[in-house]
Amino acid sequence: MIIESTAIRYGDNIDTDVIIPARYLNTSDPKELAAHCMEDLDVDFLKKLAPGGILAGGSNFGCGSSREHAPLAIKTAGVSCVVAKSFARIFYRNAINIGLPIVEADAEIRTGDVVSIDLAQGVLTNVTTGQTVNFPAFPEFLQKIIEAGGLMNAMKGGLL
Repeated sequence: MIIESTAIRYGDNIDTDVIIPARYLNTSDPKELAAHCMEDLDVDFLKKLAPGGILAGGSNFGCGSSREHAPLAIKTAGVSCVVAKSFARIFYRNAINIGLPIVEADAEIRTGDVVSIDLAQGVLTNVTTGQTVNFPAFPEFLQKIIEAGGLMNAMKGGLL
């Protein structure tokens, strides 16, 4: 599975309260959550997001509460993959469970860079700068979960 799109970059410690503010947690409607994704950090996030855009962050992306709303808001907003130097463990698990690809890689990505990610081979290429970074490729069972659109879909489809 290869993902290629334009990136939007944020810094370290992007927490779940920034990804989806707590005032919107009274709904579990993915479209409503997506409409407010990142708005407290960047009110124009959805306007800037390219189709299938890549969200890049620094260290400790997704820290804070364990809410599944955060990766769901990101995925439903149209983000195809999140790349960060490191992720909060609960965010990492929640993202995989809903089928949002996430990549731990120490890559230099700026807003506007075109990035190509080969999840199966574990290769991230910043097409804009030419930088290539290797990361641990997802094991086959995680690739199946992501391709199915999440853990529940993979189980319903008999893939696991």
